[in-house]
Amino acid sequence: MDNIRLILFFTLAFILLMLWQAWNEDYGPKPPQAETVPSANSELSAVPQASDGSIPVTPSVSGDVPAATGAVNAESAGQKINVLTDLYRMEIDTRGGNILKVFLNDYPETLKNPEQKFQLMRPQTPNLFVAQSGLIGSDKESAPTHESIYSAEQTSYTMADGRDALDVDLVWTNNSGVKVTKRFSFQRGSYLVKVQHIVDNASGNAWSGREYRQLVRSEPAETSGDNKFLYTYTGAAIYSPEEKFEKMPFDNMADSKLERDVKGGWVGMLQHYFMAAWVPAADELDKFYTNVLSNGRYVVGAYSPAVSLAAGGTHSFATGFVAAPKLQEELAAIAPGLDLTVDYGWLTVLAQPIFWLMKKIHSVVGNWGWTIIFLTMLIKLAFFKLSETSYKSMANMRKLTPRIQALKDRYGDDKQRLNQAMMDIYKTEKVNPLGGCLPILVQIPVFIALYWVLLESVEMRQAPFMLWINDLSVKDPYFVLPLIMGISMFIQQKLNPAPPDPMQAKIMMSLPFVFTIFFAFFPAGLVLYWVVNNILSITQQWYITHQIEKAGK
Repeated sequence: MDNIRLILFFTLAFILLMLWQAWNEDYGPKPPQAETVPSANSELSAVPQASDGSIPVTPSVSGDVPAATGAVNAESAGQKINVLTDLYRMEIDTRGGNILKVFLNDYPETLKNPEQKFQLMRPQTPNLFVAQSGLIGSDKESAPTHESIYSAEQTSYTMADGRDALDVDLVWTNNSGVKVTKRFSFQRGSYLVKVQHIVDNASGNAWSGREYRQLVRSEPAETSGDNKFLYTYTGAAIYSPEEKFEKMPFDNMADSKLERDVKGGWVGMLQHYFMAAWVPAADELDKFYTNVLSNGRYVVGAYSPAVSLAAGGTHSFATGFVAAPKLQEELAAIAPGLDLTVDYGWLTVLAQPIFWLMKKIHSVVGNWGWTIIFLTMLIKLAFFKLSETSYKSMANMRKLTPRIQALKDRYGDDKQRLNQAMMDIYKTEKVNPLGGCLPILVQIPVFIALYWVLLESVEMRQAPFMLWINDLSVKDPYFVLPLIMGISMFIQQKLNPAPPDPMQAKIMMSLPFVFTIFFAFFPAGLVLYWVVNNILSITQQWYITHQIEKAGK
């Protein structure tokens, strides 16, 4: 931080944010929760049809999600199809062709166990998260929903070395001759999976139907590793060309359901560092919807316009599925607005250029810790003149401290005379006591934007720096950086003019200790930035103060 006032401004904003989040968590509306998870052989909700047999305008496609693997019996469960590509290890259920499990091959669960890959999707509670899709036909038997049983030629598929593509086909047929092939197409190096429902109408009659896709997840369970000081969003989100990126918190979904026609958008579920989304065709007008199930699960989805298919005809419904880390460039290439899942909030306009600069620095130095250090130096250089103005004002105030203290001793409790005498001194010495505030206020948005960049960027996850710091996204295990930060705050405080009020002076003296405790739980990458910034600020402030005091002598 540049000085104590900057710390106080930032702390006030941060504390207000934490208080609001805590209040909303404790007293905000709560979604309904179920005490037990329904088993797979419980009664499944059917897809309702209109009385005339046509496709309903708003289909109910949010039936029970597949039960936990351990509770599924052979009669009610489908086979599990295991798929292995360069980026994914995925489990697909032949019941509905639902995506039950997704492991990300490039992202270990922990550094201690790199062979265990991060699991983004799972069919069990807590933290249930699955992807479902299917077709809604003119009656229950004419099209497969996410609960229909498919067949597959294999139970295991692997993208072979030297191959750039892999297709996984599931097949469903009915007694009238309608055949649906659900195809998952994987591409090497891409998190985008093309999902198709290929309808072959050999029934001799006209067929009509629409495709739906949805994500279902339970509210995330808190774990012992969660950092209560840091807020990250977990919930649904949608994107439309008109409204752009919108978050759909679970509490809001419980209050009101979404029903909106969108062309060229996507629906998704987000969490810290990772996301999953369904991306319909850009030229397709879809109905986006949300729902809250009675068992405490939340649904966001989209369904396509109805398609009529003559006897003997074929049609392919196609959509994109993404389950990935929040890598901005990769996501932006998949669909417009998908990169906004890296949520920098209202300071995105500042945060994105900062992240772009970090990427450029990292491409040269190859280490995110050194990237943070060089970025801090560049930011400090950009605000050098503003900081200089602030430090000059503080140095001049420091020179006047003995005279101010003498006035306080002279006038005692007569505040009016004391203030008038102080203003006379400021006027005579041409010192503005507020001269250091404006430069600080200008810099605050940049500091907060950088805070969100370091907090939200998946590139920081498990990123090593040096020595004992092997993960910049978690706290310093030995609390060395917070201690250095506290010491640097104390030194910087000594360079500032002492408050004339004894109580204020005591409060200021306690701040380094308080912030050391506070920052002990922050990610090491954030603390590293503050340490470097403090050291640079001390150097600049000491030099300016020394020059002014030397000139005064």
